[in-house]
Order: sequence, then structure tokens, then C-alpha cells
Amino acid sequence: MKQLLHRHALPKKHLFYTPLILMILFIAGCTKTPEPPSVKVTKVTSGLQAPMGIETDWKGNIWVAETGTANNDGKIVVIARGSVKGEETMITHDAIINLSSIKNAFSGDVEGPANFILDNGTLYILAGDFLYSVDVSSFKPGDQPVDASTLSHEDIGSWVRSQNIVTPNDSHPYNLIKCLDGSLYIVDAGANAIIKRKSAGSYSVFAKFPGVQNPTPVGPPTIQSVPTGIIFDGANFLVSTLTGFPFPDGQAVIYKVSLSGKVSVYENGLTTLTGIASGSFFDHVVLHYASFGATGFAANTGSLLSVNGNSVKVITDGLNLPAGIKQISPQSWYVTSLGDGTLLKISYCNWN
Repeated sequence: MKQLLHRHALPKKHLFYTPLILMILFIAGCTKTPEPPSVKVTKVTSGLQAPMGIETDWKGNIWVAETGTANNDGKIVVIARGSVKGEETMITHDAIINLSSIKNAFSGDVEGPANFILDNGTLYILAGDFLYSVDVSSFKPGDQPVDASTLSHEDIGSWVRSQNIVTPNDSHPYNLIKCLDGSLYIVDAGANAIIKRKSAGSYSVFAKFPGVQNPTPVGPPTIQSVPTGIIFDGANFLVSTLTGFPFPDGQAVIYKVSLSGKVSVYENGLTTLTGIASGSFFDHVVLHYASFGATGFAANTGSLLSVNGNSVKVITDGLNLPAGIKQISPQSWYVTSLGDGTLLKISYCNWN
């Protein structure tokens, strides 16, 4: 049985910057510094309930998924600037409530809102087995939240299980991007696959990810890949993986997937990856969740890493079970922390 890492069901955009935009953002945000890079980690807000995926809008608002408690109580919240007693602060508002939040049939872990994207005013949200789409173009922080129980949804999980992709027959739609042809590419952490959604009800299995040999005496001889994050680099998809129990060090892989669905290795030798973002110039960034030991995942052992297909560098470490990532400039990211319910902003400057 695949075991997930956390009771909140952490398992198991495709950003294009023109050279001019890259240069403007870089010059505006930082100046050249020698090694080691200058890293700044700022707490944006706290008090979030099992925060996962992150999005931003053109107004500067931050949207965050909250997993829920397996009682169909998942949420999307919006974090916006406001004032309390005359002091400017970040205020969290409910935006979408009562999203699917269920227990995984095999692990018993909670699977609620995981990741989502904002595309032309529409949120595409993966929560439990479902894909929701909801127009939030006119939503303002502080408005009455949208009740997801009134929204139509697509049952991605049931369709995936009907394909019998893995044994045991599992599904956990976990992350997604939308490409120029309008198709959604959905990473399924339970089925170890990418599902292509051409339109509502039109699905196909785009790619499958292999298991990896378990180098430890604990657990099954082969552990599942458990894909968690996906980006498109202009030529290929890059997919981060967590690996399944016992989450051994050095066994997580970043896969490269061609437009025809061919899977190859982009970077290996990594550990428990929970997300990937475009990074800057020739590097990408991935989240390392935590080290796993006799008592489970250790707090404050996560990190943000820079990878380029040939080498891995630590941008910052000591993160507390980081789960979601959103790129906000070539060298700045929002990161959610499952360990303490916070949203962080991580920035660094380094040309070397």
C-alpha cells in the first residue's frame, strides 16, 4: 500500500520570461553578489490550516489552498493587504469553501485542495478526486465566499481508477498546468501518471512514471515515484517526485517528459520533492520536503534547491515541511509550510 507522508495528504505555470522581462525583474530586485548568495526568508502570514498550493493575481493578492479535515471542508483563501487598528497587515479571507476533502482509501490520509491555477480569471482547483473550475474575475477579498457544494465539478479520480494504471488502484490528482492549446496536464500522485484533459470529460493518460528500487530493508522492494509538481520549460515538461514509503534519501527524481509523452531523467539523487518552479535563466528550483526517520518526517529539515540537470545547490534550508511553491520573480518564490501553517517569501541574489 502506498503510504503518504502526512495526515493532510501531501502525496504520496508554465512560466515564460522573455530575456527583457528577466533583466528588468532582476535589476529591480537585486544586484550582483558574490558567493554565497544572499538569501532572505520572510514570513508573509501565519495561522493557515494545512496550506498547500499557491497562486497570485494581478492585484498582488495571494491565493492559498487549505486541505481541510476530510469532511468536505477544504478551502481556497485569499491573502491581501489590509489594516487592523490603523496598522497595515496581511489579512486572510475565505474565497472558496466546502471543497472536497476526503480520506484516501488506502492510506487514510486527508486529500483536499492540493494545487490550483488561475487562468484568465478562472480558478482550476484539484481537491480530492475532483477538478473544479470557478470564475473569480470579479471576486474581491472580503466578498462572500463561494460555496463549492454549489459548483459543478469533474471526477478526475474515478476516471483515473477506471484505467487501472497502478496496483493498488489509486488516484490522487495533485498538480496541474494549462498549456497554449487549452489542455490541462494533471499530475496524479496516486496513479504515478500525467493525465491530459483536452476538455471537460475528454481525458487520456499522457505519461506514466516508473517505480524506483528501494535501497532500504524497510518497505516494498520497489517504491512508487509519486509525482508532485509540473512545469513546462518551453520544450519539455519537468516533473518533481516525492517517492513513496519509506521515502529514502537520494531516490527522488525530476523527470523530463517530451511533448509525445516520452519520460526520461532530468535530475536524480534528490529526496522527497514536493514542487518545482521555473527558477531563473538556466536553473530551476525544487522543494525538498523533509528528512524521514524512525519518527516520521523531521521538522525544519526541508529546503529550496536550485537544479540545472547537472548539479544541485541549496538556496536555503531549515524549512518546516514546505509543500507548495509559486514563482513571483526570477529569484523570488512564495512557499507554504505544512509544519507551522505559514506562508513564506524566499528571495536570493546570485549571478554565479
